[in-house]
Amino acid sequence: MQLRVVLSTLAMSVVVVAVLGLVLQTQIADRLVQGKEQAALIQADIARQALERDLARIDPDRDGAQAVLDDVLDRLSTSGQGADQDGLARGSDPTSDAGAFDAVLIAGSDTVGAGAPGALPTVPGGATREVSAGPAEVIPPQLRAPVLQGFLATKYLTVASAGQAAPVPTLVVGQPVRTAGRNLQLYLLFPLSAEQRTLALVQSTLALAAGVLLVLLAGISSVVTRQVVRPVRQAADVAERFADGHLDERMPVHGDDEVARLAESYNEMAASIQSQIRQLEEFGALQRRFTSDVSHELRTPLTTVRMAAEVLHAQVDPAEVTAARSAQLLVDELDRFETLLADLLEISRLDAGMAELGLEEVDVGAIVRRSAETVRHLVEATGTPLLLDLGDQVLAEVDPRRVERILRNLLANAIDHGEGRPIEVRLAADEGAFAVVVRDHGVGLKPGEAGLVFNRFWRADPSRQRRSGGTGLGLAISLEDARLHGGWLQAWGEVEQGAVFRLTLPLRHGERLRTSPLPLLPVAAAPAAAEPGIHDAAPTTGTALPPPEADAGEGDTTNGGADMPEPTLPEPTLPEPTLPDPAPPSGSGTSSVIR
Repeated sequence: MQLRVVLSTLAMSVVVVAVLGLVLQTQIADRLVQGKEQAALIQADIARQALERDLARIDPDRDGAQAVLDDVLDRLSTSGQGADQDGLARGSDPTSDAGAFDAVLIAGSDTVGAGAPGALPTVPGGATREVSAGPAEVIPPQLRAPVLQGFLATKYLTVASAGQAAPVPTLVVGQPVRTAGRNLQLYLLFPLSAEQRTLALVQSTLALAAGVLLVLLAGISSVVTRQVVRPVRQAADVAERFADGHLDERMPVHGDDEVARLAESYNEMAASIQSQIRQLEEFGALQRRFTSDVSHELRTPLTTVRMAAEVLHAQVDPAEVTAARSAQLLVDELDRFETLLADLLEISRLDAGMAELGLEEVDVGAIVRRSAETVRHLVEATGTPLLLDLGDQVLAEVDPRRVERILRNLLANAIDHGEGRPIEVRLAADEGAFAVVVRDHGVGLKPGEAGLVFNRFWRADPSRQRRSGGTGLGLAISLEDARLHGGWLQAWGEVEQGAVFRLTLPLRHGERLRTSPLPLLPVAAAPAAAEPGIHDAAPTTGTALPPPEADAGEGDTTNGGADMPEPTLPEPTLPEPTLPDPAPPSGSGTSSVIR
């Protein structure tokens, strides 16, 4: 910012100085020329009067007139040069302002307007005769014409002088001089070399002054900008440290100017934010402690109630349908209550950072099969085909209990929303990671819902009945379990086209994920036809999941975002990210990428 302000100041200063210099130079040049012209006119009038006195009895047409003209012109030029030198020394003679000059005398016509303008005088018989003294050849006909007609005329010429290397601008003043015979033409040539030197000196002075002024302006703008930018830079540094979590950072306050008021306002805002953050932290800690304490406290009465319910359930006569049904509902709801307490305790441990991984090197395919067996009762109750495509053996360093819980929650969720249609589970691995994809062909997800499925107690359709009797915490716990492994848990869905959940974990704990072996976006295909139950599905038999070769290679766009870097999303609300092409084959799907 400081450099930008200094450069813009210099640019504007250059324009202003250039315009000012041109104006000053033009004014000075005009004043020099005007002064020179006024002095030249005065000098020309004095010279005319002197010549008229000396030539009052001279006839230019008589013999010997040339010598007289040369003598008079020589005295005039000598007196002009002497006046110039004496005047420069004294500074009192007003005619000395005209400076040195050369004089030219040309015998003109004694009849004003005789002949064509600019024509040379003639003698009887038509022969041209002209008597002149001085360098008459430099006088142009355009200047001689008005003088022949009796007028005073001036003109600026460029005259080559013997003592000068280059032609010199010259002011020529011409006027008629009366004699005993016909009129003479007197021309005084005033070189402007002194004015040229003066103007050059002015130009160099202006250029030097402009350079010094620009340097001073640059220094001044730099100092002023630094005084303004330094507090802003300090405020930015303090804000960055505050944003990094150093909530005690404050801006120093000096004086009572605008910057000081800004610092005071910022400090008040930071103190307010710090207070609110601490209140939220305390409230969160209190809420987690309350949840944990309540969960622990409820376990003892729950155990007592459960034992009583089991006794009642065992003593109920099956013939009494109402009592038997009530006892069964009591046992089922107690089971669900116990599961909810277990999930709440797990969430409390995860929030408190007390969860630990029991790492083992296990066969991931075996974990997938065990997870499928735990939901067999749901598969049989809903008549849902569950197709397993496990491929080759995959060995990974994971916590088998947590991975099995993730897969169990994903399968139960797919059965709840699969509408009895086939559910496809696929396992694949590459050099650094393995992925398990669970896809259903049920109700799917509406736009924006894929970013909410992992929120606690969130339901897409609150009126929808849960066949698995879930607590609403399963996917949230699964997300935290995936994060503990340093992995990703991602979702994609499209209305009436089903949903896809992908779990990607590193083969070795601590390795960073870069890509996923399986795509998140499915390839369009009809659901595989299968009987209800758990089956091994061949990778080439009609499933909607492509074979591994379809998205091989780094950066393939068919992997539905598998090559995206590890995402970080805030809790508790998970925004819906934008996935790269290709788009889902039909409709407008929605997806979520969650780590």
